[in-house]
Amino acid sequence: MTSRKHIAGAILLTGTLFLAGGCGYKTKPVPPDSIVPKAIEDLRYSVSEKGVTLTWTYPVATIRGSDLTDISSFDMYRAVVPMNDYCSTCPIPFGEPVELPGGIVDAEGRRQATYETALLRSGHKYFFKVQSRTSWWAASGDSNIVSFVWHIPAKAPAGVETEGADGSVTLRWQPVTQLMDEEAVAYPIRYQLLRSSDNVSFAAIGEAVSETTSVDKRVKNGETYYYKVQSVIMVEENAVGGGLSEVVSAKPLDLTPPASPTGVTVVRTAGGIKVFWDKSPEADVHGYRVYRRAADEKKAQLIGEVQAVYTIFEDTDVPRDRSFYYSVTAYDQMEAPNESEKSREAGIRH
Repeated sequence: MTSRKHIAGAILLTGTLFLAGGCGYKTKPVPPDSIVPKAIEDLRYSVSEKGVTLTWTYPVATIRGSDLTDISSFDMYRAVVPMNDYCSTCPIPFGEPVELPGGIVDAEGRRQATYETALLRSGHKYFFKVQSRTSWWAASGDSNIVSFVWHIPAKAPAGVETEGADGSVTLRWQPVTQLMDEEAVAYPIRYQLLRSSDNVSFAAIGEAVSETTSVDKRVKNGETYYYKVQSVIMVEENAVGGGLSEVVSAKPLDLTPPASPTGVTVVRTAGGIKVFWDKSPEADVHGYRVYRRAADEKKAQLIGEVQAVYTIFEDTDVPRDRSFYYSVTAYDQMEAPNESEKSREAGIRH
């Protein structure tokens, strides 16, 4: 009997020693900070009648500041809450993530990642966040959270027209009165203007407006801009993006001529008559035009022009038996130049 107790005790002691000396982890392994990416901070979304598009920038450094060369994958988390059950103080019920492929990090170009989904239910509030990984066990912290309410969207604005002016583009369109399912719009509707300089990458400019006209003054004369207008319905203070209009374009034009040159002076020389004037202080002056009028004529004739770097012109074909008067204009850099009014005349009487 005693021997059996000793044997049982030996077996128990051996098992205890084996468990105490095991090398298995009691908790999940913690990756070193040198390989954990910084959390993504610029998760953004764009909602249209097709669904939602999420974009963010690849992280380029670890939480310790070391450079990253590639991201193995992204984890996209989503939560869906019916609007009737939404609680602003309740925890967000994120589900299991969707794994998305990563890739090489472009530190200079700041590579963009994109995720699109059309699996949205009307009358629900959606939440998204994303994590990046350098390996299966090295995940970043959560990104910023974006949220929006999905509802059957409004149709796209129709009849969009543009009008380019001096330093501005005016857009007009027809009001939207129906949702995508042909039902009447029952919520307040607004319109968001989107602009592109290459007809590829469009970005929202300004706030959504309730009017069916908008003036874009953040433009440069002579450049071509491309526009879309998106309908937006406001569901309980949540903006639900709708249809996008067809692309339209416009080119604002400089219609303002430079000021007339000043200080016009005429001096006779051995070779003819030299005309001097003060340099224009306006940056867009491309050149000057010189006009001559005989004393017995009513209309001055263009006799030459010079580039903006010069403020002198010599008239070498001047009959000595007549009196002439000279005036100068300035013109700008537009394809069809805007020309100033003529300066005050100056001349030498014979």
